[in-house]
Amino acid sequence: MLKTVIVDDELNALEALEWKLNRYIEGDLQIIKCNSPVKAIEVIEKEKPDLVFLDIEMPEMDGFTMLQQLSNTNFDLIFTTAHDEFALRAIKVSAIDYLLKPVDKDELIIAVQKVRASRKGNHLEDKLQSLFTNLKDKNEKISLSADGKIYLLDREDIIMLKSDKSYTTVFLVNDKSIVVSKTLKEVEKKFEFPEFYRVHNSYLVNMNHVKEYLKSMGGELIMSNGMSASISRNKKNELLEKLM
Repeated sequence: MLKTVIVDDELNALEALEWKLNRYIEGDLQIIKCNSPVKAIEVIEKEKPDLVFLDIEMPEMDGFTMLQQLSNTNFDLIFTTAHDEFALRAIKVSAIDYLLKPVDKDELIIAVQKVRASRKGNHLEDKLQSLFTNLKDKNEKISLSADGKIYLLDREDIIMLKSDKSYTTVFLVNDKSIVVSKTLKEVEKKFEFPEFYRVHNSYLVNMNHVKEYLKSMGGELIMSNGMSASISRNKKNELLEKLM
């Protein structure tokens, strides 16, 4: 019996992978589906699966963050992702298996066969350490997921972020922008660098792109792209110190 957990926020992807596992994988399988990484943490800790299929980009938290919150990593891991850029380079170096969406049946069969062949010699904890190290090595850049891609951005190219309820727009140099389907509070965690400062509930700015400070209208910053960012009253004194 191969106890298997599938973690993916997309219901169609969950059901498609479950169907392919039941259809093409020989031997007994017990499959548990989770469309929430938060719920998946509880399930993995309780059920102690042999194998986990894990999507990388999910709205509550990404797959990497989910893994870091697990106390039990005594299972084989296969990432399932539509991305083939930054994250996959780190995954490859870490010797963790992955499948690109839509999952090919032959690649799925091979991946599961490898899991069954290596169950006794699996050292996921070491592989995860390597993965997180490789991801950290890229921290001079900021990775953001949007539009089915993972953008790897240079910090100096990011001018400001603006909140719009459950979405955040990232404004870049050369009049480019990226819309991320996460709140600014969630996205802000990626911007824990000295040059980035939250000046308002709706704005996070790159201080290196501030061109003017306007005292009128309660206080505003004019950025290098000509856009303005409001300043919260309780942020004004600290902001002035940073500007000086």
